[in-house]
Amino acid sequence: MIIYKTEEFHITTLTLKDAISLNEMMLHNVERFKRFFPKTLSKNLTLEASEAYVLEKNNEIQSNSEFTFGIKENKTDKVAGLIIIKKLNWETKQGELAYCIGARYQGKGWVSDAVSQISNYAFNELNLKTLQIISHKTNLGSIKVAENCGFLWRKTLISEFTPTNELALDMELYELTKR
Repeated sequence: MIIYKTEEFHITTLTLKDAISLNEMMLHNVERFKRFFPKTLSKNLTLEASEAYVLEKNNEIQSNSEFTFGIKENKTDKVAGLIIIKKLNWETKQGELAYCIGARYQGKGWVSDAVSQISNYAFNELNLKTLQIISHKTNLGSIKVAENCGFLWRKTLISEFTPTNELALDMELYELTKR
């Protein structure tokens, strides 16, 4: 199911045929993803693991527990990145966005465009009222995406995230509220 399409990329649910390019994208970006995307990376280190990941993510969409979409290059139909609506609270109508993009696709504006479109999807299709992005202050690309998409800095979350083999890090909370 295609959620959004531009001339260069589209956002879609993942299928089993995407497991190969998802796995390749993760393996080519291990250093890029290991600190702030460790769980997703660890679930995509082999082709078999990526196939299981795709099935798991489709089951989560069916159960409305998490929504993981691929950001795919139109020219090659390969997975360039992921965008995820997670930590859903249906009572408060709140969710968190997480996203990653392969290094070769960085700087093209795809992630900002994807976050903007997935925010619209979350507000209009899922009826969420508040979206959050949690990022480390050194992850300037992620912060730029949040700000480009109208998310506002709310506060520093103390010891919010613990990367693999590191001490807990303070993270910055950005929010966007449905208008």
